[in-house]
Amino acid sequence: MVERAAAPAAMPWAGLRVVLVHDWLTGMRGGEKVLESLCRMFPSADLITLVHDRRSVSPLIESRRIRTSLIQRLPGSRSLYRQYLPLFPFAVEQFDLDDVDLVVSTSSCAAKSVVPTGRALHVCYCHSPMRYAWDQFDAYFGPERLGRAGSVLARMTMAWLARWDRDTAHRVHAFVANSGHVAGRIARYYNRHATVVHPPVDTEFFTPGDGPPASYFLVVSALVPYKRIDFAVDAATRLGLPLKIVGSGPDEARLRARAGSTIEFVGPVEGDALRQLYRGTRALLLPGEEDFGIAPVEAMACGRPVIALGRGGATETVRPGVTGVLVDQPGAEAFGAAMQNLDPAAFDAQAIRAHAETFATARFESAFAGAVAQALVTGASC
Repeated sequence: MVERAAAPAAMPWAGLRVVLVHDWLTGMRGGEKVLESLCRMFPSADLITLVHDRRSVSPLIESRRIRTSLIQRLPGSRSLYRQYLPLFPFAVEQFDLDDVDLVVSTSSCAAKSVVPTGRALHVCYCHSPMRYAWDQFDAYFGPERLGRAGSVLARMTMAWLARWDRDTAHRVHAFVANSGHVAGRIARYYNRHATVVHPPVDTEFFTPGDGPPASYFLVVSALVPYKRIDFAVDAATRLGLPLKIVGSGPDEARLRARAGSTIEFVGPVEGDALRQLYRGTRALLLPGEEDFGIAPVEAMACGRPVIALGRGGATETVRPGVTGVLVDQPGAEAFGAAMQNLDPAAFDAQAIRAHAETFATARFESAFAGAVAQALVTGASC
């Protein structure tokens, strides 16, 4: 059950010195859309991050005074920052927060482990505990990717990072999770309670179009291993179905190598062009287990159904038979069957849209403000 925090009558952090902490600024993905909302909620807060690729994020985020870590000065950091993962603990602990009263972090990696002063309150909006170190090791560092010796070395490094990630959880006074699925992982790995506040979706911008859907399926995702975009690529290739893939990432070359002629890699797309792709798709595909998954809700805001793996965050956003289909088993075969059997006419675009509106930006900002206000009153950690 989702626990929602009530919005405060007035913002109790008025007059406090606030800093926002974000893992890295290298593109506008789901985490950065959360960060945009936080920039509106805390308009005078500075922003600190491990790496900042200028002009890769929205003007609202870029307008902040942004401080970066030592990682910023290393060769190729803006595109190869993941290669410096073993340095993240040292880098994030060097940020000077002595003049800060309230720390608000958004974290799926190291941001939650900044070191606040004794007087400062730290509220973390957690997208996920560090997935490379806990339950996604094989997807990133398995023998098929790094070779046997490389995988063994990586496993030792990730075991150390997992211990550090767990041992620094006490630096957070209040956890807010982006889904019930992630709240469960926070309880399992950190032994901490988390209030659940689903991320914001811009339902005012993502709206249904006038025309009928086209024949193509759509993936909108960072191209990283755990997203399992290979399931969608393999299914569409085998069945000869058109598939457009929006996004970029380190897995792109591997995916292109296995893609057939019906697969189109569109690259990063935002704004009107992305909205048009959502409006025109037969269905959006979510083949991997997501912590939450903003793209499916954006597609639903445009009135389009979703085919998603029935695990993780998708079970909190997709209503089977109303807004899409949940696939029982991972893999190309199961997704291919769902793609073949989908009848877009069986879904009511307005009903899909109405469900998406429950994830609107205003709802997120109200609920998260309530969570921060409650933390400021109690000041307690579990």
